[in-house]
Formats: sequence, structure tokens, C-alpha cells
Amino acid sequence: MALFQQGSQQESRIEQKGEEMVEETPMSAGDPVATLAVGSVLLSWYQFYVKGDKESGIFVGLWAPTLLAAASYVQQKDIARKFKQGLSF
Repeated sequence: MALFQQGSQQESRIEQKGEEMVEETPMSAGDPVATLAVGSVLLSWYQFYVKGDKESGIFVGLWAPTLLAAASYVQQKDIARKFKQGLSF
């Protein structure tokens, strides 16, 4: 029974540590970019369906994957830089 209680206590400590890490994690560069990508899609739908301007709708719709790809590239470069510094996250 004591072994089960120790395991339960250890799991709760791990959960608490995980929650603390989530709270301490700063907002990444991808968070505002994801918001902009969603806005781009909504604007695209507006242009395409409401205004009837299909060309502009398609053009604006292509902003979303471009923004997400650029944010992914920046994050990968940051991770590579940290890796070269010796994995000191």
C-alpha cells in the first residue's frame, strides 16, 4: 500500500511541475501568427463569398500558409541556435 501512495505522490509532483512549466512558458512567436492566419482565412472568405471578389479571396487565403510557414522557419532556426549553444534551453 505504501508503494502505491509513493507512486501517487510522485505523479502529483510531476503534474504540479508540468503545470508550473506551462505557466512559466512565454508566448512563442507562433501564437500571434496563428491568430493572423485565422484572420487571413476569415478575410478571404469575406472577399470570396460576400464581396464576390474571387481573385482577392484566393490571394488573401494564401497568406495563412505563408505566415505559418514563416513562423515555423523562425522557430526552427531558434531551436537550431539553442542546440548549437549546448542544449541549454
